[in-house]
Amino acid sequence: MGRRIVALMVKEFLALLKDKKSRLVVFVPPLLQLLVFGYAATFDLKHVPYAIYNEDQGSASRELLSGFQGSPNFLPVAYLTHEEEIAPLIDRRDVLMVVHVGPRFTSDLLLGRPSTIQIIVDGRNSNTALLTLNYVQTIIVHFNEQWTARVGKDGPPARLVTRAWFNPNLESRWFIVPGIVGLLLLVVVTLVTSLSVAREREQGTFDQLLVTPLRPVEILIGKALPGFLIGLAEATVIILIAVNWFRIPLLGSLATLYFGIILFLLSAIGVGLMISSLSVTQQQGLLGAFLFLVPAIILSGFTTPIANMPPFIQNITLLNPMRYFMVVLRGVFLEGTPFHLLTGQFWPMAVIGIVCLAVATWLFRHRMY
Repeated sequence: MGRRIVALMVKEFLALLKDKKSRLVVFVPPLLQLLVFGYAATFDLKHVPYAIYNEDQGSASRELLSGFQGSPNFLPVAYLTHEEEIAPLIDRRDVLMVVHVGPRFTSDLLLGRPSTIQIIVDGRNSNTALLTLNYVQTIIVHFNEQWTARVGKDGPPARLVTRAWFNPNLESRWFIVPGIVGLLLLVVVTLVTSLSVAREREQGTFDQLLVTPLRPVEILIGKALPGFLIGLAEATVIILIAVNWFRIPLLGSLATLYFGIILFLLSAIGVGLMISSLSVTQQQGLLGAFLFLVPAIILSGFTTPIANMPPFIQNITLLNPMRYFMVVLRGVFLEGTPFHLLTGQFWPMAVIGIVCLAVATWLFRHRMY
């Protein structure tokens, strides 16, 4: 039995590697996507274009505005002299924000009176607007602390000190890149396995498999192992790039991480073989794979927290193996989560993989005869 499975596995590898297009699909896109997503998929804002409307020429306003000008998050692009200039700039999206300092800003502060700063933000992208306001608040808090210390007054009775655990610099890349490991594995493995049986039917070699001594279970194992080995190799390369190129910390155990990868590959291969067993042509297999991939990625918590989804949708995500793998990836990478705390994520992936492989075996046997 083992020799027959190995022979079929070698045949599957040769079918993949002999075709130039298949080689490119398996190896090149995942690495390119990792580099593109690693740099492009970020929640951080850099060089936010903003305009300054300063009606006060005192020292306090200059000091406050220097905090914006010295920040890598902001880029001044316009200096306004009239209020009427604000609306056209934001309407045309020339700036994302306008900092308006009133004419009595410095004098009010010198007299010990509170003064206000107006921040006008383009709210068409609410997420970007909220991030921008968070950056602004940081600058203003820093200015308040420096001004209070300089004029010799006591600071506020309660001082807010923030500290971000697991991501001290609040780099969104630390959140995104570990998730990309799961995304790319799901895409590559599902596509490879969903085309395997369909390719035999389309090329007319399916009947040849029927007259071999191979049983349906052996054929499916031989079809699954190449995808498993390719996924394992892809995962290793992607993890090395994430750690050594993007400098994402890997705080947990490699054994725990690879155990999660193996279970995730098992579930992804099971889904891919189910799709392939139902497909007659490679085009049908490809379409079926994409019909599964899009909702699987959206409902995985890759970008949108599952807790923010409606309860009905949250229940649907329980059937998605990528949901559990996202928790494993980010837990091992950023938190150093030990094995025993991740068992609640491991066993659902194992159940999904076993059920999908069993269904794929039944479908394959049913459609074979």
